Amino acid sequence: MINGRFEEETGQEISVLPPVMALFEHMADENGADGEMLLPFAFEETLCRDVGAGAVLPSLHLWSHPGGVVLGLRDSKLPCAAQAMDRLERRGIRTAVRHSGGAAVPLDAGIINVSLVLPKSRGKLDFHADFRLLASLITEAVAISHPEEAARIRAGEIVGSYCPGDFDLAIGGRKFCGIAQRRQSEAYFVHAFVVVSGSGRERGEQIRSFYEAAAAGDQELSYPRVRPETIAGLGELGGPDTSLLFTAGIKEAAIRRGVELVSAAALREKSGYTLDFREPRVLEAARVLRERYAQG
Repeated sequence: MINGRFEEETGQEISVLPPVMALFEHMADENGADGEMLLPFAFEETLCRDVGAGAVLPSLHLWSHPGGVVLGLRDSKLPCAAQAMDRLERRGIRTAVRHSGGAAVPLDAGIINVSLVLPKSRGKLDFHADFRLLASLITEAVAISHPEEAARIRAGEIVGSYCPGDFDLAIGGRKFCGIAQRRQSEAYFVHAFVVVSGSGRERGEQIRSFYEAAAAGDQELSYPRVRPETIAGLGELGGPDTSLLFTAGIKEAAIRRGVELVSAAALREKSGYTLDFREPRVLEAARVLRERYAQG
């Protein structure tokens, strides 16, 4: 059992998903994120508050963005970050600074973002359990269509990748996924970007170029030294090669864990709860994030 492999490797238990979860989907090629980079993050910030207040079920959010680069806060403090961001914007690549942990990552229609938005449990101290939970769910999603490749997935920092971390997921030493977390007073979300289709190397080149411009050649500065060959898409690694196939796997993996997924439409019909990217609360959250985390 894949879940058991993660427990065996880490020596620690994995958190359990709630039995019923709301499902929100915003795909770039369907009805989701337009050019505004911060809308998905503002949506999750608002959703997280609602989950913490008990206004909505714990949630699974799947989304993609048509094209952008989102920075970590430390990235935005590099001496020429503003100029490097402007250069990307002139090429039609949107930029923003995010409020969850991590460093710069690209976003496009071939990268699927997976977020679990969960209420805080009283007395819970092992934050890494939720990283393991999402890592195992993603591994199980890959196994739905590509079990042999899923069996090769390993968790651990991939040196030379963009946004490196202890819960990088890789096949054959090439990273396809990174995980971060954002916590509020009553709830939190744990978030993964998953490179599904397209070239990992090209995305790595994009982020390496950003850092070279943002650091202005100063080798004494602290920032990820990206080696593009350490990044790959799942399709390049023999796994699912389309966003549709991967997102179907995520939903099926949750269902196989015994989770009842309630779509946004069904949630609206049953409880009257609704939340979308253009709701005033989300737009206001985007404005606040833009002002609070703007480069400068």
